[in-house]
Parts: sequence; structure tokens; C-alpha cells
Amino acid sequence: MNAEIIAVGSELLLGQIANTNAKFISSQLSELGINVYFHTVVGDNGSRLQDAIKIAEERADLIIFSGGLGPTKDDLTKETIANHLGLPLVFDHEALTYIEEFFAKYGRTMTENNKKQALVLEGCKVLANHNGMAPGMFLEHNDRIYMLLPGPPKEIEPMFQFEAKPLLAKKVSDDGMIVSHVLRFYGIGEAELEVQVQDILDNQTNPTVAPLASDGEVTLRITAKAQTEEEAWKLIHAKKTEIQAIVGKYQYGVDDDSLTSKTVEMLLHNGLTISAAESLTAGLFQSELAEISGVSGTLVGGVVTYTEEAKVNQLGIDQVLLDQFGVVSSECAGAMAANVRKKFCTDIGIGLTGAAGPDPHDEQPAGTIWIGFAIGDDEPVTRKLELSGMRNTNRLRAVKYACSYLMRLLEEKGYKRV
Repeated sequence: MNAEIIAVGSELLLGQIANTNAKFISSQLSELGINVYFHTVVGDNGSRLQDAIKIAEERADLIIFSGGLGPTKDDLTKETIANHLGLPLVFDHEALTYIEEFFAKYGRTMTENNKKQALVLEGCKVLANHNGMAPGMFLEHNDRIYMLLPGPPKEIEPMFQFEAKPLLAKKVSDDGMIVSHVLRFYGIGEAELEVQVQDILDNQTNPTVAPLASDGEVTLRITAKAQTEEEAWKLIHAKKTEIQAIVGKYQYGVDDDSLTSKTVEMLLHNGLTISAAESLTAGLFQSELAEISGVSGTLVGGVVTYTEEAKVNQLGIDQVLLDQFGVVSSECAGAMAANVRKKFCTDIGIGLTGAAGPDPHDEQPAGTIWIGFAIGDDEPVTRKLELSGMRNTNRLRAVKYACSYLMRLLEEKGYKRV
């Protein structure tokens, strides 16, 4: 099955918002083994949308629309599709009741145009919207599937996951089951990883292996097709073992794992506490950890010591050390890690200092970053980064490297990953 995604909304063309819906839908379709060959964006114009539909029908079995299902005049997606297919729009009474009850619940006056959101294409399967008012639609017509979804991400994502995706899965499962599994790597570039597993990529059949890079991370998606899910997983595990034998030392997780989630998981599993002293990251390391549920069991606290004076006054770092080596140095990072560990009485202390960019700092070029690790009473260990990204990209990458290095250091000391 080949798909095309058509996003409707002039705000997308004007650059006022990003088309994140297409990215989300494409990733979901990939898991089902459905090919996405085209993304199209159309403004709030009926004739141009109809032209886009005609083009999509020439090259896709599945056409997915996002946006344009609201109550205003410029929300014209379903009207245009109904006119194009020669189908009437009819009220879905369940959707209309939901909308009426919503306004009544909050004591708001329901205007007549809000009823428009309950109109659906005749003969479609209605997709319930539990996070908004406009329902989605799943229509099979002339050997093609038309799927209409709302625009807001908080509505489209759960609707696709729980309403639309199961319907599509049934359509593509007649000739077998498709299962995907993602391996996540850090500390190796996309090009280097691809070279390492080139033989696997060149000789793939079933399962297939596809690399993807994002935010300094690299993933390999393994997709297998078999008659049963159990058979598909056997194929995946065999290929996974083959990949891990080559680049397994760079793998930190799978599927929805993140570096921060795996770091927190490892710290909790081993009963370790952590604190952080941050300069260039200005609290970002702690903020990223704090996104993970249960982090209070390991993250005790930390300080932002952005200036040299703060490093001396808040962490008690010797001014002589800073005068001799500078704030962007291995010595400073190690002292930050050791002193914050003592200050907060934790098992581990992390120190991050450097020149985020775009300008040099302390006579060190932009992108020069030092990360210090104080684990127990051992001498601090430091790692140097030489990055070339934008300022905030460098800050985020410093956090990710800190997590990656920490997990490896803990493994070397005998601590177990989950």
C-alpha cells in the first residue's frame, strides 16, 4: 500500500507552524509497512486542494488529510472531498451529541457553525475524537482509502493511534504480519554506523534494516514480515543479534527509550543518587532528567554556576585552579563534579562547562566542552567534546553525551544496566 499525506492549512505555508503531523503519521505508517512517497501541503483553498487530491489519486492507494475539519469557513477539507467524490455530508449524531454536551458542560453558547464539525462523509467509518470536537473519517471508495484527521497534534496523534491505525493494520495484514523494532545508538555518527553495517544493509531482504539520524543520535529500524507476530520477532531478534555483534557497544536502548530515560533507569536500578553542577547547560541536564517519571529517587539537586565567581562562591572551587587552567578545562569540570557531589552528599556528581558558541570562551573555540564525573570517592574522570553545531544544539548534545558517558563509566565499575 502506497500513501500520500496532504496537510491542509495556510498557516503551514506561511511558516507560522511546522508540519509535525506529517512526520508523526509517516513514522506510524512505516511501522505498518505502508510506503509514504509524497507529502503535500495545501492552503485553505478549495480548488487547489481538489487539484492536490487528483494528483494524489494517480499515485497513492491511501490518502491521508490532516487539518481543515473545524467550524470556520476556511475549514473546507471534508466539503472539498465530498464534492470531489460526489458524496453527501451527513450528521453523525454521536459526534453532534458530544459537541452539544461539551458546550453545556462548560456553560458556553454553542454557535450554529459548530454543528458543522459533526458532518461526515456518507458511508465512512467515523473516528472518535476524545481530545477535541471534530471526528475523523475512514472512507473506502473506488479501491482507495481516504482518511480525514483533525489538525491539532493533541487530537490527531491519539486518534491515529487508537482509531485509525487498527483499521489500517487489518488492511495490510491479509498477506502477513509486519513488526518493527528500533535500535538506538549514541556516540557514533550515521555515516560511520552505516559503514560498519554496510554488508547487512546491502544484503537485506526480510527483515529490512533502515538507518535514521536525529539530534546526534542514530537509529536502525528492523522491520520483519511473517505470517505470525511470533515468527516476525524471531526474524528481528536474529538480525538484532547480528547488528549488536558489530556495533553493540554504541547501543543504549530500543524503541521509545531515550538517553535520559535509560540513565535514570540505570541509576534507580543500582540505588545511586546524583547531583549536577552546570555552566554552559544552565540546568538543562537536570531539566532533561526531570522529564522522567520517578527521577526523584535518584536526582537530589544541583547548581547553575554560569560565571567564574559562582564556581568559586557556590562550589568552593579554588581560584588558583581557575587562574591556572581556565573555566573551560578538564580541571574545572572535574572540580565541579567532585565539589557538587560533596555539597549534595550524592553517589555521583556531574560537572558541565564549556563554550557553547557561537563565540569562543576563555580562549577556547566554540564547541569545546568538558564533562566531569565524580563517582564515589574515586578521582574525577573527564571527557572532552569538540562540537560544531548551533549554540543550543551543542548544549543539548552535551547533556546527551553526559548521559551516554555516565552509563558506560558505571558499567565499567560493575553497575548493571536494566
